[in-house]
Amino acid sequence: MRQPDRVIAEVASVQFGRVARWQLLAFGISLGAIRHRIETGRLHIVRRGIYAVGHTSPSREARWWEGVLTGEDGACLGHMAAGAYWRLRDAAPWMIDVIVPRRKRSQSEIRFHCEVLPEDEIDRTGAIPVTTAVRTCFDLAGYLEAHQLERAINELEVRQLWSGVSLPDLLERHPRRKGAVKLRRILDAERIGLSRSRNDFEAAFLPFLDARGIPRPVTNTIIETPTGSHEGDCVWHDEWLNVELDGRGAHATSMAFERDRRRDRALAVAGWQTYRVTWRQFEEDPDGLADDIRALLRRRAVGAV
Repeated sequence: MRQPDRVIAEVASVQFGRVARWQLLAFGISLGAIRHRIETGRLHIVRRGIYAVGHTSPSREARWWEGVLTGEDGACLGHMAAGAYWRLRDAAPWMIDVIVPRRKRSQSEIRFHCEVLPEDEIDRTGAIPVTTAVRTCFDLAGYLEAHQLERAINELEVRQLWSGVSLPDLLERHPRRKGAVKLRRILDAERIGLSRSRNDFEAAFLPFLDARGIPRPVTNTIIETPTGSHEGDCVWHDEWLNVELDGRGAHATSMAFERDRRRDRALAVAGWQTYRVTWRQFEEDPDGLADDIRALLRRRAVGAV
């Protein structure tokens, strides 16, 4: 008797106190043993074929597990419920959205979506199987207004939840999905999901300077100041000018943000000027950027004299 109870406890411990009949049967626990535990109060029926172990406290995560377990093997949390899981939405919907690989009739409080998802669109590393944050954001495009979707995408960026497949890749895979036009318009406007690494940025920036007759800087070099040594992206030593190429990947975290600002302060106190350029600015206004750099070099050269 202790072995089935141990199995039930172990399964329930990672599913917020919920287990499914199909799971227990797969572990070799008979229907008679399941009925006995229901009669003695060790299992509580919360849905047909879904049981709470020990108590029936309806936490949000327990309700999500009830939905996924009702969807059976291969199911995962999705759509608006996944948006609440990833905190891409302010409020959690009462309806639980579950994606299942085989068609299944929706139930009270559970809405099933039949779709076979590739593994790179599912996250199985957390407390519950759920669509990745990126895939979730893609699905939310079919529900949210444009300004709400922009907020969700911004949250995705701020928290660096770019795991698995990207938003542009999902648009290519599912070009006719509801909300795809809206999502594509936002991505095209904001360059979201299309950020470049610093190496990519630098590879494009130096030929850009050459084509406009601007002298090349020394790249990725150390600037010595009275308070210490600091690395600069593009440095003109004679003019005491440092241009930072701000790619999202290298500068998006809070730690990197604070580190960059400490360096900027130290360089400013030592007489250096830091000028930050983003990839979007580089793409959209190259002539204005070139004019700025020329003006800064002239001004700093005069000041140096």
